[in-house]
Amino acid sequence: MRLLSLAMMVLSLVCGVSVATDREQWVQWRGNARNCEVSRPVEWPSSLKPETLKELYRVPLGPSYSGPIVAADRVFVTETVDKKKEVTRALERDTGKELWQVEWEGAMSVPFFAASNGSWIRATPVYDGKRLYVPGMLDVLVTLDAATGKELWRADFREMFSTVGQTFGFVCSPLVDEGFVYVQTSGGLVKLNCETGELAWRGLKEQGGMMGGAFSSPVLATLAGVRQIVVQTRAKLCGVDLATGADLWSVAIPSFRDMNILTPTIIGDRIFTSCYGGGALMYEVTKGESGLQIAEVWKNKTEAYMSSPVVIDGRIYLHLRNQRFCCLDPANGESLWRTTPFGKYWSMAVNGKRVLALDEAGDLILFEADPAEYKEIDKVHVTDATAWAHIAIADGQVFVRALDSLIVYRWQ
Repeated sequence: MRLLSLAMMVLSLVCGVSVATDREQWVQWRGNARNCEVSRPVEWPSSLKPETLKELYRVPLGPSYSGPIVAADRVFVTETVDKKKEVTRALERDTGKELWQVEWEGAMSVPFFAASNGSWIRATPVYDGKRLYVPGMLDVLVTLDAATGKELWRADFREMFSTVGQTFGFVCSPLVDEGFVYVQTSGGLVKLNCETGELAWRGLKEQGGMMGGAFSSPVLATLAGVRQIVVQTRAKLCGVDLATGADLWSVAIPSFRDMNILTPTIIGDRIFTSCYGGGALMYEVTKGESGLQIAEVWKNKTEAYMSSPVVIDGRIYLHLRNQRFCCLDPANGESLWRTTPFGKYWSMAVNGKRVLALDEAGDLILFEADPAEYKEIDKVHVTDATAWAHIAIADGQVFVRALDSLIVYRWQ
C-alpha cells in the first residue's frame, strides 16, 4: 500500500496534476499520465456481461465530444445546448446527481465538409485538484472552481491575440504542469498561469482564419535528457522549451488538409505519429553541439486518422483510417497484424496487457494486447448513439460519454 501511495505521489509530480491517493481518478485527456493507462492497476474481469459490467446510472446530456473527467467524488461533463450555449456540469460520481451547472454563450458551425461530425464542444477539460479548465469552441478557456462551479478566470484567445478563431472550433485538450496550463489555439501554443490566467508566453504562432488552429493535444516528455512539451500542429511536430516557449526542434509532418490529429506518442527518445494522407512516422531526438536535433527513423504508409495509439510491452496498438486495428513494431514500423474493420474511432484505457476500447459505434471491446495476434476477450454494445468522447476508468468504474448521455458502469 505504501508503494501504491508513493507511485501516486510521483505521478502527481510528473504530470503537474493533483491526484488524491484515497480514490483513483481520471483527470485529463487520455488519463492521469496522458497515455491511457489506469493509475492503479488491478485485475480486470474477463467478461463484459451484465452481471460483471453493471450499469450504475445514465444521465441524458446534449452533444459533446469531451471525455468525462473523474475526480474523487464527482465527474465533470460538457455539452452544447440548443446550438447556442456550452454547459459544464459536475455530477456526483456514484449516483449521477447534479452538483452544479455552469453555462455560457458558445455555439458555432463547422465547415460543411465536417458537418457530419457536429458543431458541438470538442476538447476535453483538465482538472488539477482545485480548478477545472474548460475549452469552449469559440477559442475561450473557462476556468472554474471545481467545488462550486464559480468562474475564476477566462481567457478569450481571439481577443487576446486579435485572431478570428479556429475553423473547427477549439479542439486541443489543455495540459497542466507545475502551476501552468498549456494549450494550442489559433494563436499558437500558449502558457497561462493557473491561478490568474496571466499569459506567460506565446509560441508556435500559427495562421488563424480558415483552416487555422490545431487538432492535436500536447504531451510532456524528456527527450535526449531535456524536459519539454511535445506539440503536433497542423503542419509540423515540435519540441518546445517549457520556460520560454522557444522551439527546441521541429519537423514538417505532411498530411491531407493538414489533418495531424493524433496526440504524439513518446517511446524513450523517439516520437511516433501517423496521419491521414501522410502515413506513419517515427522520429528520434538527440543532443548535438548546436542543441537538440530530430531525425526520421522510419516511415511507412500506415494511415491513422483520429485515434491516438497506446504502447504496451514495446508495441504500438493503433486504430486506422480504414477502420482496422493494428499492432506495429516500433523498431521498424512493421505491421504485425491487422483486423477486419470496426467503427471510425477508438479510445482506449490500458491496464497491464488488458485494454478496454470504446468504439465510435457504441461498443465496448475488451482485448489482450498480444503482438502475435488480435485477442478479443469480450464485446458488448452499450449505446446506439455515437461515442467519440474518450473513455475513462477509475477504481473499477467505467465512464462512457455517448453523444446523448453519460453512462457509468462498475466492474463487479
